[in-house]
Amino acid sequence: MLTAGAVLRFAPLGTGAARMLAISLFCIALWVGTPVKPWFTALVGIGLIGVTFSADLALTGFQSPATWLVVVGILIGEAARQSGLADLIERVALHRMPGAVATDAVAAYRYLLVTLSFGSLVLAVLVPSSLVRVLILAPILQSLGGLFQERRAKIGIFLGPLFATFYGSSGILTGSLANIIVTGLVESSGGPAITWTEWTLWLGPVMGIGRVALIVGIAYFVYRPHNPDGVNTPERDGALSTTSRERRMLVFLLLGVAIWATDFVHGLHPLFGAIVVALLAFAPQIGVVGPDAVGEADFSILFFLGAIFAIAEGLRQTAFTDLAANRLLSTLPADPSLSLVLGVVVVSALALTLVMEGLAVASVLTPVLVSFATSAGIPLVPVAMIEAVALNAYFFPYQSAVLVAILGLDVVDSIELTKMASLCSLATLLLLVPIQIGLFVLFF
Repeated sequence: MLTAGAVLRFAPLGTGAARMLAISLFCIALWVGTPVKPWFTALVGIGLIGVTFSADLALTGFQSPATWLVVVGILIGEAARQSGLADLIERVALHRMPGAVATDAVAAYRYLLVTLSFGSLVLAVLVPSSLVRVLILAPILQSLGGLFQERRAKIGIFLGPLFATFYGSSGILTGSLANIIVTGLVESSGGPAITWTEWTLWLGPVMGIGRVALIVGIAYFVYRPHNPDGVNTPERDGALSTTSRERRMLVFLLLGVAIWATDFVHGLHPLFGAIVVALLAFAPQIGVVGPDAVGEADFSILFFLGAIFAIAEGLRQTAFTDLAANRLLSTLPADPSLSLVLGVVVVSALALTLVMEGLAVASVLTPVLVSFATSAGIPLVPVAMIEAVALNAYFFPYQSAVLVAILGLDVVDSIELTKMASLCSLATLLLLVPIQIGLFVLFF
């Protein structure tokens, strides 16, 4: 209802815009309340758009390369999981632990937290989709947390790396669903195509490495163990061994990263790098998994993405986004500065994520911001990037499917998860976002 009241202030609306807005609000209400699964709501929304407007508009989301990048990313995640690459992470972390660290709980906690958190950021480069990475890492972190006697240390080892791979993915285009959706919507709305390399160069240092360092600091000071003797590390059994499947999967992932990192040369969408990895991982003889693995992957998010892109395009075609952008423009000074605009983008995104799922926010807010930035003469690249950063700053589990999945693992309760999410988001907004906005103002 709060969302409905906010957007209806942009009235008067034409008949088409009013119908599109009604469908959007209906879907958003169901996504927030979750009386049914999100994919079911998405199918309802696609059907309503098709009946009310046209089949072409309803199915426009399935034509987006961003949608299929997520789908292929799910296949890559399933291949990485079944290849044993996840177990290799645990073996490497334990094998490289210094002997002097292994007998001190505080030192062992610090070593594992730093190693696993930055390793989780590397995994965000290799495996698209935060949810897939969380499901890969969760059993490893539970196992390593079992080395400690104190529950606080178990929680820190569990939540620290998971938040690192989730929040730190803001600095990697293919690492976060919010990044993929925002860039896809910007491009489909007539804005520039933002390359993987461009995104990483601008956001990687602050919102990737910097954000993980911030998370490590929070997890260390909040959850470090008090008893230095409260750790039981296993004996190391000689040299580190790897299987051929693990090595092949790692090579395939590195090849995908090489394709993404050179997109400024060949101009290919990140989807094609992901396709290469998936084809190699599933190929007969050289692959790491068989075709049966496809049946074990959950592709229900495909309908969710299809609905999000259809809603965004429908709001654009019915001129709602232009109307909303003009209203937003009228509330700002005649010649707003880039820093002021980026601040407004952050506040708007955060406000909307309090009442609806973050990815649903992107479908409504991004087309409005594209129209607004174009009218105001503001460069779209920093606007899109700072919106994606704000959409990846959560406080409560209901705001993100990834946080809901973490809660569903029954390792931490909702209070512990909310506490960690709020601390990481507040630290990001107060410390890192001003730095990032300053960099944009300095160079744009």
